[in-house]
Amino acid sequence: MSKFKLSLFLSIFSLVSLFAREYNIAKYGAINDGLTLNTIVVQKAIDDCNKNGGGTVMVDGGGVYVIGTIFMKSNVTLHVDNGTVLQGSTNQADYPLEGVHKNMYSREPSKDACLIYAENASSMAIEGHGTIDGNGHYKYFPRKGRMKRPMLIRFKDCSNISMRDIHLINPVAWTTAWLYCNNITVDGITIVSRANFNGDGLDFDGCQNVRVSNSNFDNSDDCICLQASLPHKPCKNITINNCNFTTKWGGMRIGLLSRGDIGYVTVSNCTFKDIQDSGLKIQQNEGGEMSHMTFSNLVMENVPRPIFMTFCQQTASVDTPKGEYEPLKRMHHMKFDNIVVDNSKGDRHSAFFLTGIPGHEIEDISITNVDFIVAGGVNKEDAKQKDVKEYTHDNMKRWPEFYVVKELPAYGVYARHINGLNLENFFITTLKEDKRLPVILNQVRNATTRNIKANGKLIKLKK
Repeated sequence: MSKFKLSLFLSIFSLVSLFAREYNIAKYGAINDGLTLNTIVVQKAIDDCNKNGGGTVMVDGGGVYVIGTIFMKSNVTLHVDNGTVLQGSTNQADYPLEGVHKNMYSREPSKDACLIYAENASSMAIEGHGTIDGNGHYKYFPRKGRMKRPMLIRFKDCSNISMRDIHLINPVAWTTAWLYCNNITVDGITIVSRANFNGDGLDFDGCQNVRVSNSNFDNSDDCICLQASLPHKPCKNITINNCNFTTKWGGMRIGLLSRGDIGYVTVSNCTFKDIQDSGLKIQQNEGGEMSHMTFSNLVMENVPRPIFMTFCQQTASVDTPKGEYEPLKRMHHMKFDNIVVDNSKGDRHSAFFLTGIPGHEIEDISITNVDFIVAGGVNKEDAKQKDVKEYTHDNMKRWPEFYVVKELPAYGVYARHINGLNLENFFITTLKEDKRLPVILNQVRNATTRNIKANGKLIKLKK
């Protein structure tokens, strides 16, 4: 179809659709053959829907509709029907860098592009039992040179957003980035992001009033991230429940990007399975304050560090000048309750690991009602007390990850530089005899411990 005929067709169809509430991309001329690039017609349907007061842009009919970058607008619902796929192009030229903002992490400009973008929009929705497929397989998007690795979805400064029942698969990098958005509901979605590296699931940066529920995650990187890249944009009032997490890295990461405050978070009734690094990674390392969080009724299987918490100084934001560090504030008031962990098939590095740094303690942490099964098996020679590296600039290559310390002299809990720690009803079981101490409190002030058992026996804590 010539450009003139396409323009004439779209103009006539826009008039026909003026009074309609549904804008079907097939009627605009989109072709679901998995080959034809449909960016222009899909964008025209979105624009018409927005211009005429809102409604639904319908993607149906089965098959695969290929697109490059599209821009969502206010009052538009993008509905991808069951059995239908909206798929990202593998052509770099189909992902412009203009008008899609940027990735907020330093040294990661390859992720600036994205497939679906919105800015300053309100009352938007992405729904349906169909699939949005980034088509981000490594053979199309290898990590080399200046190749773009577009995120699947990025929303900036948007409000009243709903994402329901959709399948999001195969992003080239992150699945979603939500920047400074308000009033978000995510319910019943499935994310599978194993096609490439850095496949985060839901990343909420400086967002408020967020609800995530009834969703499944299978990721090559963190499933859900809570962060704050701008000092004046806090990430707060977050509720996450009834979700299942599987990933090569972290189930939930809170922090890293932490220039603004992060707090008032509740996570409950979730499962974590086959996670390479940690279940809950809570890490404050820029200029914000992190506080007021509860985590309850969690079940974990094959998760080496159920809780990995660090308070240290590092630079994560792309907007922070190289070599500069923001002053640390506080990390405090967090409760963890009713946690069941089975690491019987895990490795020797399994433990609850919480650490501040000298001069910057983590404050007021409570961990109660825990059943923790570990493989054990460390012999007397390997169990000798070792220095555990501090999370200083010199010891960190970039991020405060577990590989900085590599291993711990405790198989249950290792806590350091904390003021106010409550451990209660904490039961540790080793399948094989382990010569390490079950719990070590190192430079922990104002600790309260009650009913801490290792293999059924009350233990005396080494402080």
